[in-house]
Amino acid sequence: MSLVARDAFGNLFLRDEAGQIHRLDVAIGKLSRLTDSEAQFRELASAKGVQCFAERDEGAAAAKGLTPDDTQCIGFGVPLVFRENTPDAAYIADLYDHVSFLGDLNRQIADLPDGAQVRLVIGPKPN
Repeated sequence: MSLVARDAFGNLFLRDEAGQIHRLDVAIGKLSRLTDSEAQFRELASAKGVQCFAERDEGAAAAKGLTPDDTQCIGFGVPLVFRENTPDAAYIADLYDHVSFLGDLNRQIADLPDGAQVRLVIGPKPN
């Protein structure tokens, strides 16, 4: 897959080998097909940008002083995948570190049922 676009929260819009566009929701680790082509994606983004790129949420974050640059995104102190999340704990994160961290986190909890309790231990990856 290749990157077509991203939003302020680090969600990625990816084109597969067939030309279809998918959205990777990095907060919950879910990949969803959006359109059959990049042209359709561009048309959708132009017509429904608020829903497609979370522009309303991005605007609210900008009003709080959170405006990421090209190498940054908006992250949350407690990842959104957890019910204890507090969206007010948003901050500017390095895009690559943020997406990598959430990818690793979602991989580790992928087999757990919704509502399962987890304990986060921050440290080096086990060998």
